[in-house]
Amino acid sequence: MHEFSQMNLKTELVEALRKMGFVNPTEVQSESIPVVLAGRDVVVRAKTGTGKTGAFAIPIIQMLERSSRQVSALVIVPTRELALQVSGVAAKISSPLGFKTVTVYGGASINVQTDQLRRGANIVVGTPGRLIDLIDRGVLNINAVRFVVLDEADTMLDMGFIEDVEYILSHTPQSKQMMMFSATIPHKISTIADNYMRHDKVKITVGEEEQITALGISHFYAVATGAAKFDVLIAYIKQYGPKKAIVFTTTQRSAELLHRVLKGEGFDAILMHGGLTQSMREQSLGSFKSGTQFMISTNIAARGLDIKDVTDVINFDAPEDPSVYVHRVGRSARMGKEGRAFTMFSEPQKYLVEVIKRTANIEMEQISIDRSKMGRVDLRKYLHNRGHHEGGRGGDRHGRPFRGGHGGGHSGSGRRDRDGRQDDRDGRFEHGMRMRRGWGPRRY
Repeated sequence: MHEFSQMNLKTELVEALRKMGFVNPTEVQSESIPVVLAGRDVVVRAKTGTGKTGAFAIPIIQMLERSSRQVSALVIVPTRELALQVSGVAAKISSPLGFKTVTVYGGASINVQTDQLRRGANIVVGTPGRLIDLIDRGVLNINAVRFVVLDEADTMLDMGFIEDVEYILSHTPQSKQMMMFSATIPHKISTIADNYMRHDKVKITVGEEEQITALGISHFYAVATGAAKFDVLIAYIKQYGPKKAIVFTTTQRSAELLHRVLKGEGFDAILMHGGLTQSMREQSLGSFKSGTQFMISTNIAARGLDIKDVTDVINFDAPEDPSVYVHRVGRSARMGKEGRAFTMFSEPQKYLVEVIKRTANIEMEQISIDRSKMGRVDLRKYLHNRGHHEGGRGGDRHGRPFRGGHGGGHSGSGRRDRDGRQDDRDGRFEHGMRMRRGWGPRRY
């Protein structure tokens, strides 16, 4: 199938796709759309960035009934950013046909989202915690939902949302049509598919399972500990000149300190972690997409976000779980382009080099840092300001964070709803994975 116009779609739907620049379906869309239109449940394994959103949004919109004023389609996603990304595509496709999409997620006003739902919605895209809040409040009625999509299902498993997803599914009718999209299909995901999908479900695989052996990624590492990591990072930047890089840390506090250091040393950098308010996160993501050189992030940016032209992924804090390494470095070398992954290991972590190489089936080269470019970062001038960073809530005159903060970072209103506790676990993402796999307690 070469064009959407050959799929027997509604004329206005084809026109909406054309205006968005979508004329020819991607491979995952060609494989999935006819199956979904035939009314079958599907389990689709395909990498991020292959057009998965269109693969479920297009057939759902084709089958929506204009006369219905109830929520007909529910899309469950793991993070706020992915919710906004998916709903943006769905809204652009569906609004010309008269359908309304509502996005719900933690960190934003639940009252505003409640008002939007009460005014009517055909498609709801949301994160698990906020969806449960709205269901429990009686605001979101999904008893008549016809279509349910689990997007980035393996990420929801990694982040500990599977019980929440099962709770949401228990409120949907058995007659619903289900679609599950995931980069990998671990056993637990297969179990959910078996429990909640029809026996004649169709399994679709597009390309190889997402893994680190993608063409175009070169892997390097250096050994550095404590304050020396900042010197090594600056030297790496000067020596290799990354054009657009995501720098990963394990905790929000580490991300905030590193952000202050890079800004103070004259580099163009923005901050991304779950403690920022939603508007700040959207502003940071927009700035990075439009040209900011460095995004300092926790694991919140490791999966799901569609960020193009990332040349380097830098693990300032080395992940102790090989699968976290896989997800992080997968942000580079997208769409056939080349990329670099650079990781700093402390002396006690050197054993992880062999673990990651063996588990991910990669080569990882130790590089020597040009010490003439290293310099010395004076951390004292950044540590004394722990209670504040650009746009932060700040602290009192003694440097203590204001009430409701956490180490001086953003805390929003200070009220932690279900999504605040669960949807964006940042450093706890890796911690949870390790604990489930029997790894030792996390060391800070």
